[in-house]
Amino acid sequence: MTSRRTAIVLIAICISALASAGGAAAVDYPARPVRFVVGYPPGGATDILARLIGQRLSEKLGQQFVVENKPGAGNNIGTEAVVNAEPDGYTILLVNPANYINATLYTNLKFNFLRDIAPVASFNRVPNVMTVNDSVPARSVAEFIAYAKANPGKVNMASSGNGTSVHLSGEMFMAMTGVQMQHVPYRGAAPAITDLLGGQVQVIFDNMPSIIQHIRGGALRALAVTTAARSPQLPDVPTVAETVPGYEASALFGVGVPKKTPPEIIEKLNKEINEVLAEPVIKERLIDLGGEPLISTPEAFGKMIAAETGKWEKVVKEAGAHVE
Repeated sequence: MTSRRTAIVLIAICISALASAGGAAAVDYPARPVRFVVGYPPGGATDILARLIGQRLSEKLGQQFVVENKPGAGNNIGTEAVVNAEPDGYTILLVNPANYINATLYTNLKFNFLRDIAPVASFNRVPNVMTVNDSVPARSVAEFIAYAKANPGKVNMASSGNGTSVHLSGEMFMAMTGVQMQHVPYRGAAPAITDLLGGQVQVIFDNMPSIIQHIRGGALRALAVTTAARSPQLPDVPTVAETVPGYEASALFGVGVPKKTPPEIIEKLNKEINEVLAEPVIKERLIDLGGEPLISTPEAFGKMIAAETGKWEKVVKEAGAHVE
């Protein structure tokens, strides 16, 4: 009996020590630079958001949040790098729509996003914008549909990569309108926009943060936003749904970490990110980029991710899209 009691006491001491160690780690975190992995090249919406929030976290916490661009395989290379990283809070992921879409789109993923990445905090939700260059005569969604149907094989649709919301927003548009466009995937939004400006492609359904300055500057023309309601950032631009009833798409962004990251680290990261999102300067910048800050708990963000994964699964299946 004495030996059993001694064993129980020792187990309790070990549990207490581990809990204290976790708490201490959270208090000291971050004690060195943090890798902030983005699955796309610089210049796109994911990169813009990561650098905006990462820079402020660096200033606030006294350690650099270093944005590491790891493009390729429709965002999967960057995601897999975080899945396989040490779960200590020093490798974090810019969560973006491709993570929800790829769960269904790719048939041979080496990870399960819902299982292998722990949600930390949401950033914001933004519309995509159906945008064309001057070579396209259409001034509205209805005119674009008529133009594309009258010119089969002549409309190239750019995207920031297979499986992105940019890609699937276009696939949904084709499925709901009967329009046929040639999909041209790029390794990120920046090179796609460069070719759109140059006339090599004619249309893109890009995330608002990476396209809005080109629209405001007059270099590109917005035909519609993809959300159910019009965007305050582009109040004169109609929704796709005003012409194509039932059409809706948006892009949800946030942060995730490897699944076994200590909860104390996740809670601290969530608290610090939410405080950054609430700062007037950051809030104003996020609104200017297309969406108000979306402050949440890790649990609430996890529910958003699950809902987005289910929504995009339906789109992928309806479009008949898949990537090996």
